[in-house]
Amino acid sequence: MRVDTVVLDVDGVLVDVADSYRRAVVECVERRHGATLERDDLQAFKDAGGFNNDWELSDAVALYVLARERGLDADVATFTDAIAANGTGLDGARATVRDALGDETADEVEAVWDPDALRETFQALYLGSDLFRDIEGGDPPFEAPGFIHDEPVILTEATVDALTDRYPVCVLTGRPSAEADIALDRVGLDVADDRRFTMDDWDHGKPHPDALVTLAERTYADTVAFVGDTLDDVRTAVNADAADEETAYYGVGVLTGGLTGDEGRAKYADAGASAVVDSVNDLPDLLE
Repeated sequence: MRVDTVVLDVDGVLVDVADSYRRAVVECVERRHGATLERDDLQAFKDAGGFNNDWELSDAVALYVLARERGLDADVATFTDAIAANGTGLDGARATVRDALGDETADEVEAVWDPDALRETFQALYLGSDLFRDIEGGDPPFEAPGFIHDEPVILTEATVDALTDRYPVCVLTGRPSAEADIALDRVGLDVADDRRFTMDDWDHGKPHPDALVTLAERTYADTVAFVGDTLDDVRTAVNADAADEETAYYGVGVLTGGLTGDEGRAKYADAGASAVVDSVNDLPDLLE
């Protein structure tokens, strides 16, 4: 695979977020509603699509928990399959609850569902008290050390050198900008502002292709590899390839996020991945 530009996702690619973002999703729902899902259950939501934003993933998990208390008779797989069929993402989750329970009961669910409170709880758990005050600009609802400090680095220094010596390296992530800065500093990857897109930099989320196409334009690329850990990352590359006739886009899946093993490889292939690697550190050899 020969490319001109490399674009990297952050979560599950540069740093391991199993004990940070995903833990925050599970625990913020439990704190707010007294029940939650197992961490492994979250992958089904990710696979359904539209949950690049983990705040919205928390919202969807909370909706599922609240709907189950009011009579929803569906396991996680059935619920997330219905989300995929209902337009994906949080809108798909809300429509699925409404289809299953009817408007009156769905209204009761949403009356006790509080995305703002979930987001505040999520950020307090994830950032911890000190970073919450710095980034959110106020006092947290409770004191916490912060799961952000429990993100092992995946990207090695040798891989940073190999990629940055040979390619323009860009970043496309669903993280807010301040949280992306923390991760990039931790892995030692310096990316100019005009070569990255975060949650704060564009209205659309993955798998919308605009940000990826814009990065290709800014680096004058004819061929781009986008490396991510979810099916929506691969779909972003597929959508960019369809939208931009001047440039070829390759979606590369890694097995260091929620998708692992032969099952993960098969899901990536079904989504249109051009390649699957064990980790981002295998990327230089793939691109030789």
